[in-house]
Amino acid sequence: MRAVVTRVKQARVEIDGDISGQIGQGFLVLLGVAPEDTPAAADKMADKVCGLRVFEDGNGKMNLNLETVGGSLLVVSQFTLYADTSSRRPGFTGAAKPDVAVPLYERFMEQCRQRGFAVEHGRFGADMQVFSQNDGPVTILLEV
Repeated sequence: MRAVVTRVKQARVEIDGDISGQIGQGFLVLLGVAPEDTPAAADKMADKVCGLRVFEDGNGKMNLNLETVGGSLLVVSQFTLYADTSSRRPGFTGAAKPDVAVPLYERFMEQCRQRGFAVEHGRFGADMQVFSQNDGPVTILLEV
């Protein structure tokens, strides 16, 4: 499982011109699932994302986590994180098929909710427009 986590001041995802999910301060999470990923991987990724300390404290150091700043998550499925870029036209056989990916994507979001966070999201497999106001910018690549 891979996640690109961006610290944002605000973010939203639109589908067919309608807002599907929207947050203020928090994380925009692009989440990719591999065929061999398991529920334990989704749980571990939720732990990593929710505990990530990348918000600045009073001394300007990245020392605070999402809970401390009262942040939210906007989670967008992103099969292209498993792109094979060995040629100019990427292949996506490294990404899990929907029967594997959807339950793990949903489990990741549920694990974040169980940790007390508001979670907004896009729609798996939809053509989405993602808007964000990056903060920093701070963008972290996580893998479990």
